[in-house]
Amino acid sequence: MEPVKVIIRYKDGRLIKGYSNDFSPNKLQFHVRPVGAGPADRGVDVQVRDLKAVFFVKDFAGDPAYCEKKDFSAAQQAVGRKMEVTFQDGEVMVGSTVGHDPKRPGYFLTPADPQCNTLRVFVIAASVTRTRFLQ
Repeated sequence: MEPVKVIIRYKDGRLIKGYSNDFSPNKLQFHVRPVGAGPADRGVDVQVRDLKAVFFVKDFAGDPAYCEKKDFSAAQQAVGRKMEVTFQDGEVMVGSTVGHDPKRPGYFLTPADPQCNTLRVFVIAASVTRTRFLQ
């Protein structure tokens, strides 16, 4: 599997920027090779239960000045159900999902803003305080 760029956000606020080639939504752990680590470095063992979310990103820097849109444009076609997610730390994300099941440990959310740096997010259900489906 080709490594993907991820930003791992822990429930306690820590984060790791790096690459993963063994993430799976059905696994309880995976590895992240932090940015700057050598190719032979196995990386950090990540326990899903400790996370807020896994962000799959275009690049690690992003644009700090960019203000992500929190809604869908009238012309935008969303795949799946549109939803708003509020995390325990107060962060609110708006996007769409095809795999939301409250009985599972998490689900993928595609941000409503196609111009943002995040391609998709694996939301850890235990880190969410509120889920609201949108029209």
